[in-house]
Amino acid sequence: MDTVMSQLTGAGDGSRFKDAAEILENGGLVAFPTETVYGLGADATNEKAVRDIYRAKGRPSDNPLIVHIGTAGELERYAAEVPEAAWKCAEAFWPGPLTIIVRAKPGVFAPSVTAGLDTVGLRMPAHPAALGLLQASGLPVAAPSANTSGKPSPTRAEHVAADMGGKIPYILDGGPTGIGIESTVLDLTSVPPAILRPGAVTSDMLRPVIGEVNHSAEATDAGKATPRAPGMKYTHYSPDAPVWLIDPDREQILDAVRRIHGKGKRIALVAPEGFGETGADWYFPTGRQNDPASVSGQLYASLRACDGTDADIVLAATVNDEGIGGAVMNRLNKAAAGRLFRT
Repeated sequence: MDTVMSQLTGAGDGSRFKDAAEILENGGLVAFPTETVYGLGADATNEKAVRDIYRAKGRPSDNPLIVHIGTAGELERYAAEVPEAAWKCAEAFWPGPLTIIVRAKPGVFAPSVTAGLDTVGLRMPAHPAALGLLQASGLPVAAPSANTSGKPSPTRAEHVAADMGGKIPYILDGGPTGIGIESTVLDLTSVPPAILRPGAVTSDMLRPVIGEVNHSAEATDAGKATPRAPGMKYTHYSPDAPVWLIDPDREQILDAVRRIHGKGKRIALVAPEGFGETGADWYFPTGRQNDPASVSGQLYASLRACDGTDADIVLAATVNDEGIGGAVMNRLNKAAAGRLFRT
């Protein structure tokens, strides 16, 4: 299959949205940018199309998909009931990087979207290309990240092409994404509402809007057979070489590099700006130290870049866990399967 990559320029984008919308309407797959990562979209009401997402990604079938919508008013179309907290979240954070889980309206979504659950995650993305596509198609679009399952999520169209080229017909190229990590997933069917996956919308931002929020639900749910949200059950975000986390301390990194080199192994270092002179064989900067928001925007691109090296091990610097830093550390811990390099 030939894959068309269409670059959005601002002029004439309407025709590109129409082309992509027609592919979705005909049961095809389209990769498109959001403010978080690139998504791999299909008509969420078409079971065959949704199964094609799983096939293209190599994604486990018990991992539910987030459904993207073009307007907040569509909540009433796809939710069996819309709790007051959902409207409050939509008003405060949509369009934006927040997915809310509600009871799904029966008989609307393809069974593979919800992975057998009676709930669905809905999100209205804050990216003009995503909204243009959603509004042109008028469809609810199921869209996990547009990468091979388990690999770092794509934040640029070329990342999508590297994983999905030849597997899908169309990629909308909207340039690099902004936030760089997936949306916060908030379960509104729990009491209190529970964050199942951390993201740029934090518990401190949610509490003034909807009251108490359980921000440790992911750990509680980790062992359940079918996860309530993407990213809860499987190893994710990993380059080919094993990832080890390390404190962003120059002396610790220098010592780790010496010890690893002493074993004849080559190192790719993923760390903030200013750590280039540590002796690592490859160095991929990820934003500024003590600035987790700048790290989130670069993290996946840097982890992906490690696959272009012959590194035997990836050392990835940790960040402080305040604000979006908690979401960055969530992704780093999954990439490293919890491995921490101690000197």
